[in-house]
Amino acid sequence: MTSFAYLSDTRFLKAPVADAQPLAVAGIAWDGSTTNRPGARFGPRAVRTASHMVCDGTHPLFGVSPQGVLGDAGDLALPNTALAAMREAMAAPAAALIRRHHVAWLGGDHSITLPLLREYRRWLGRPLAVIHFDAHCDTWTDHFGEPSGHGTWVHEAFAEGLVLPACFTQIGIRSSAAAEARDYVARRGGQVFTARALRGLASPAQLAPVIAAVRERLAAHGHPPVYLTLDIDCLDPAFAPGTGTPEPGGLATDQVLTLLEEWADLPFVGMDCVEVAPPYDHAELTANAAAAFVWTYLSAQARRLAAAATAPAPSSS
Repeated sequence: MTSFAYLSDTRFLKAPVADAQPLAVAGIAWDGSTTNRPGARFGPRAVRTASHMVCDGTHPLFGVSPQGVLGDAGDLALPNTALAAMREAMAAPAAALIRRHHVAWLGGDHSITLPLLREYRRWLGRPLAVIHFDAHCDTWTDHFGEPSGHGTWVHEAFAEGLVLPACFTQIGIRSSAAAEARDYVARRGGQVFTARALRGLASPAQLAPVIAAVRERLAAHGHPPVYLTLDIDCLDPAFAPGTGTPEPGGLATDQVLTLLEEWADLPFVGMDCVEVAPPYDHAELTANAAAAFVWTYLSAQARRLAAAATAPAPSSS
């Protein structure tokens, strides 16, 4: 835990320590793979603090709150000088949390997503569908000579069979890249909605083709489990300046919220929100956006749990 003596007011939504709750938040305070501006290791703390603004009410669309079904597992205790050592140390505690809770992971840079997908793949025994919000395609085969990092995880996940290529969706992509990297997901059967293609589209009606396209892919492949990974730099720097590799021309906060709300009933098994770098934030814009996204996701999961609890028992006849 990043807080002194596990003080309750430093946890996400001021939630209690994760124990038997079905939902959990956990931090992965690592930014050793950042290639531009470091600082995402401080992201979990900043997002937790920002979440306190929404800790005392229900979600305006879903009508529920994660409070009561949410615990905070703190930050995983990890080495912070070597990517391979971090990922090795992360495996066991991440696996334990995944088996006990539906987890929202707070990064950290985007290199944390690959080991998480490995654990979800191992737990579920099948590859996952992925919804990937990002400014960057993250499909490079190396990181300036390093074999792995925060911009290679998609390529590695495909190569390791962790994901279903046809059910891999990227949203907000806009950075410069070589064609072989930029087109990697599409060439393997996935779908990409660039930031340019989404300009001016914010309401459910305007985004209906995107919403439907993901649903159709999932239905065509038997509704596989879905993992959500949300790099905060999918947002335009006007909405999220506090990130390591800002890219102008990005998504607006309301666009991301619309998509999260409209996909709330998909068979999600977990999510992460990464690349929040407080040293470059202004007026906590980035941390507040990240907290709102995670809160929205957790509220949707809380609604799912409430619906399951009140559903009539199946007939024995």
